[in-house]
Amino acid sequence: MPGKAVVCGGSLGGLFAATALRAAGWDVALYERSPVELSGRGAGIVTHRELLDALTAVGASTGDLGVAVDERVAFDIDGGVVRRMDYPQVVTSWDRVYRVLREALPDGCHHLGRAASGYRETADGVELVFEDGRAEPADLLVGADGFRSAIRGQMAPDIQPAYSGYVVWRALASEADLPDAVHDAVFGAFGLFLPRGTQIVGYPIAGPENDLRPGHRRYNFVWYDKVAEADLTDMLTDETGRHHPVSIPPPLVRQEVLDRMMAHAADILPRPFVEVLKVSERPFFTPIYDHLSPNMCQGSVALSGDAACVARPHVGMGVTKAAEDALALARHVSSGTALPESLSAYSAERVAAARTAYLRSQYLGSLIFDAGPQGSNADGRSHPSVEFVMRQTAAVSDVIDERSVA
Repeated sequence: MPGKAVVCGGSLGGLFAATALRAAGWDVALYERSPVELSGRGAGIVTHRELLDALTAVGASTGDLGVAVDERVAFDIDGGVVRRMDYPQVVTSWDRVYRVLREALPDGCHHLGRAASGYRETADGVELVFEDGRAEPADLLVGADGFRSAIRGQMAPDIQPAYSGYVVWRALASEADLPDAVHDAVFGAFGLFLPRGTQIVGYPIAGPENDLRPGHRRYNFVWYDKVAEADLTDMLTDETGRHHPVSIPPPLVRQEVLDRMMAHAADILPRPFVEVLKVSERPFFTPIYDHLSPNMCQGSVALSGDAACVARPHVGMGVTKAAEDALALARHVSSGTALPESLSAYSAERVAAARTAYLRSQYLGSLIFDAGPQGSNADGRSHPSVEFVMRQTAAVSDVIDERSVA
C-alpha cells in the first residue's frame, strides 16, 4: 500500500514527483529551500506530446500552455533563410509549467524555506534531514533537488557535474519592443543560427502572466558559446570579487561581462538576433554541465530529474525527462512490490532513458563545434548536418549517432 513520501526540491521535477505520487495514492510532503515561490525568469520550454500527457496524468491543466509554431527556420549571418522545415510544436515558459503544476498540488503539501542537508535511513524507512537539524520521516524520499542535489551528493558523492566547455546565454525580449523588420524576420518560427563554433535557438513564448495576445508575447533567445575554463572563472566572479562555483545568480553578473558578451554578439551573430539582445531584459548565462548517475536509488531513496541526470539543453528534454521519471517512479512504487525491488526496477528503467538523452545531447552539442572545417561556415550557410540539427534539436528521439557512443 502507498505510504508517506517526502520530496526534496520544489522546482518542476519536484512538483512532478509530488503530483504523480499523490495521484497514485501516496501521502506527500514537498520541501523547497527557497523561502518564496520559484520563478524561471520566463525561460522558454519546448513541449512534447510526452510532456502534455504527463501534465494530464498528474492532474495539471494543459490549456493555453504556450505559443504554437509551425516551422523551423535556419538563418545565415545576414538574416537570410538557409533552410525551412515544417515542424508544428507548442513552446511555453518555465513559469507557465510551474504554475499549472503548483496549482495541482495542495498548499498543505507544499513547504517553503526548508533547506535539506541530506538524509538518514531508519528502521522504519528514511528521514529527510534539514540544515536546521530538524528531520521529516517517510517511507520514501525523492531527491528532486536539481543538479547540485544534496541527496545525490550523499548517495553518490563521486558523481559531480562536469563542465562541457561552453555556456548558454539566455534573454527575453518583449514582442512590442522588437523592431518591425526583426519581428517579421524571426518572431513567428523556431529559429536557428548554425555556424561553426556557436549556435542560436530562438522562438516566441507567452508574455507575463501567460499573455498570449499578439503584441504582448516575448521572444526567447538562447545562445551557446564556447568559454575556456579560466574565462568561466572570471565570469562567475561578482563585483565584490566573490567567486560563485558552478553558477552565478543572474543579478550578480558583472556589467563588464555583459558588455563583453554584447560586443562579441555584434561581431559574430546575425543582425536580427543582435537587435533582439539590444531590447531584451538583462541577459544571463549558465555554464553547461553533464552528469549521469549510474543508479537512481538506494534503500528507500530515489533520485529524479536533474538530480539524477543532466542532459545538455539541446535536446530540450529536461522537463519532459523529469516528468517521465516521476510517472515511472509513481508506477513502480505503487505496484504492490516491496519498496527496494520497486525502486530497483524504477532505476533500471530510467537510467537507460537518461543515458539516451545524455548521449544524444552531448552529440548535438559536439555539432556546434564540428560544423565544417576550421575557418569554414562562419556565415551559417554550410553546416554539414543542418537537417539533422534542425530535426533533432528540442525533440524526443531515440536517435544516437554512432559517434556519440564511441
